[in-house]
Amino acid sequence: MRRKDREIKDPEEILAIMKQCDVCNIAICDKEYPYVIPLNFGVEYENGEFTMYFHSATAGKKLDLLRENNKVAFSMSCAHNLVVGEMACECTMEFDSVCGNGTMEILGEEEKMAALTSVMNQYQPGVEHKFDTRLFKVISVLKLTVNEIYGKRLKKKHAME
Repeated sequence: MRRKDREIKDPEEILAIMKQCDVCNIAICDKEYPYVIPLNFGVEYENGEFTMYFHSATAGKKLDLLRENNKVAFSMSCAHNLVVGEMACECTMEFDSVCGNGTMEILGEEEKMAALTSVMNQYQPGVEHKFDTRLFKVISVLKLTVNEIYGKRLKKKHAME
């Protein structure tokens, strides 16, 4: 990372940023151009490892591409705040962001409830989530095992440096 003063290395701080985000953009390899799709997600951090979960339809371009190549990249950001200066080049945007890469797999039926609970906890923490397991047959659940993860932050005190 070029701007080391903006880098976040602490995994707990990275997790806190992820918990504030509501969308994760996933980049999947496609022939000539990457295929990027915004998804709702859940995140877990255990034993020094980040794992992310996503729900999906049971068919479509995303799943077709993942079956060909399950290596993906991801990006999310939050805490956006425009900082305006007198001159156009003095404007900037405050933010917290997390980016990285990993491998994505389609989970089996027995793993769906725990993964979907993680997704629901992202948006409704502290709530007991109940599922109609009959719906599990009509959805896919994806697991992203994170290989590399990077946090970055820009706040106003750094904005004009």
